[in-house]
Amino acid sequence: MPYSWSENTASHPTQELRLWPHQSLPPKGFAAFILTTYLLFTVPLYGLLGTKLLWGLLPFLLITLAGVYYALRRNDRDRQILEVLTITPDNTHLLHRSAKGAEQEWDCNTYWARVALYPKEGPVPNYITLSGSGREVEIGSFLTEEERLTLYAELNDRLRQATRQ
Repeated sequence: MPYSWSENTASHPTQELRLWPHQSLPPKGFAAFILTTYLLFTVPLYGLLGTKLLWGLLPFLLITLAGVYYALRRNDRDRQILEVLTITPDNTHLLHRSAKGAEQEWDCNTYWARVALYPKEGPVPNYITLSGSGREVEIGSFLTEEERLTLYAELNDRLRQATRQ
């Protein structure tokens, strides 16, 4: 799953949750994909070697390859989202860092923090929000439906544990 909890110990009751979008194409996979695409684009050109038609088709194939490269790089940049939820017995803090680097924060007393699940009413199925201090904020909207259900149960348990300490 694209999130992880820090270990909670009796001497250190702070719990930290880090969430990030799926990263399905690692750097080595990206390089292999671009190389394979380039090689497959050049296969039709072998029969045209030594002709003027080669020079007519080559720019279009290179422009297409550049477009694929740009689209994959842009997708990689757009997935650089990070959410960090810190739960202590006294305070719950959520930091959302967007792909462009802008940060949004939310703080609440842990006792009053609540987790809500909207199975069908939210912008995505099984939409999860945290509420408290007069605000309601989303968390994990980039996760899959099943991952949001699991996260909802874990958040409820962790908030209950934090208020008992």
